Amino acid sequence: MVDAVIWFFLCLWRPVGVFADETNEIQSVSVMEGDSVTLNPDLTDIMDEDLILWRFGTKNTLIAQISVLTDRITVYDDVLDGRFRERLKLDHQTGSLTITNITTEHAGDYQLQTSSVRKSFSLNVYARLPVPVISSNSSQCSSSSSNCSLVCSVLNVSHVTLSWYKGNSLLSSISVSDLNISLSLPLEVEYQDKNTYSCVLNNPISNQTRHLDITQLCHTCAVSLIVLISAGSLLFVAAVVGIFCICRKHMKIDQEDQTRDEEITYADPTFYKRNTKKSNVKEENDVVYAGVAIRR
Repeated sequence: MVDAVIWFFLCLWRPVGVFADETNEIQSVSVMEGDSVTLNPDLTDIMDEDLILWRFGTKNTLIAQISVLTDRITVYDDVLDGRFRERLKLDHQTGSLTITNITTEHAGDYQLQTSSVRKSFSLNVYARLPVPVISSNSSQCSSSSSNCSLVCSVLNVSHVTLSWYKGNSLLSSISVSDLNISLSLPLEVEYQDKNTYSCVLNNPISNQTRHLDITQLCHTCAVSLIVLISAGSLLFVAAVVGIFCICRKHMKIDQEDQTRDEEITYADPTFYKRNTKKSNVKEENDVVYAGVAIRR
């Protein structure tokens, strides 16, 4: 009877222990899309625990469990439209949960439950960042203004900040938390500015940077005119050279025709008198020499 009473009070004492070990602190974890993450509850002693449960989302959907007594691990792949299929790994010694090949669908709240411990994790998943693009915001060069208008832009981003830096000093920035939105941030610099400028896109765990090359994007009208004159000069020289080559080719053809005409050999014909026999044909007194042209 006494043993039964002692066992009853021990059972009552255990829930008190559960309440003492339970914590409402939420541990925030950030990861890049496509990577893996391990949620480690840091359980110091799970030998006495009979069941470890992992739940996800606002509805506390059971996604995995570890039965310590039977040393059995169960993963519920079919829940939540199968978003965790072949992505969950459990460690029965530490109770940790590993999620592989993460997508934005896996972002949210995770909760570990045992008979004595409850721990919560908030998982933030960030998409991989594109490199920002810097372009000139001026449709034509300016002869009156000494400033060059530029714009840095990115497409389809979320939970990011886009910033302009002059060296290491922040000039301006814009942030967004919406999904799949485009951002642009303007900047004006002097044409002859020798400082270093860069446009940076970042989220809490990564960043992408594009450095500004003023000489390529910013041109004054004087510089543009020089470029046009140089291009026109090159075209004129090319046209003159082309005409010269054509004329030279025609001259060469005419010379070859003339050379062929001059290659003519003239031969003088020789006429012999007939024998002393008389002939009824009257000899002509006048002899005409005709030039015979022989072509090679």
